Amino acid sequence: MQLAWIDPQTDYPALDVEHLRSVGVTYERLNLVDDAYQPSLDALKRERGYIEQDVIELHPDTANLGAICAKFADEHLHTDDEVRFVLAGAGIFDIRDDADRWMRVTVEAGDLIVVPKDRYHRFYLTDSQQIRCVRLFQDSAGWVPHYR
Repeated sequence: MQLAWIDPQTDYPALDVEHLRSVGVTYERLNLVDDAYQPSLDALKRERGYIEQDVIELHPDTANLGAICAKFADEHLHTDDEVRFVLAGAGIFDIRDDADRWMRVTVEAGDLIVVPKDRYHRFYLTDSQQIRCVRLFQDSAGWVPHYR
């Protein structure tokens, strides 16, 4: 994982996992070997009431990739947590903190991130345009974006 402020100012606090946690974002590094991550995902599902799990993969050959990515590029929130565990590739979450500052979180294989419900964010693929990740849902309908 890589963390950076977008438009940093001298009075900004250090951006680290603790700052993410202070605004409700969960981050963990899980083991990818032999599906060793699944017990951690199962525990998270029990603790937070996630009832669905799937795997999504995006890559340069994905049909309508531009349209799919465009849905997440504008600032939005969800009324459920957004949970992603990256199996391969990478992605970028820009997340607003409590002071309305943008934090950039680049996730890669082995990274688990939970963007809490009602937290404004946006998502992009990296230049490789490839990510494969596990998603967890509290509702079988999945996430619905509510744009700012």
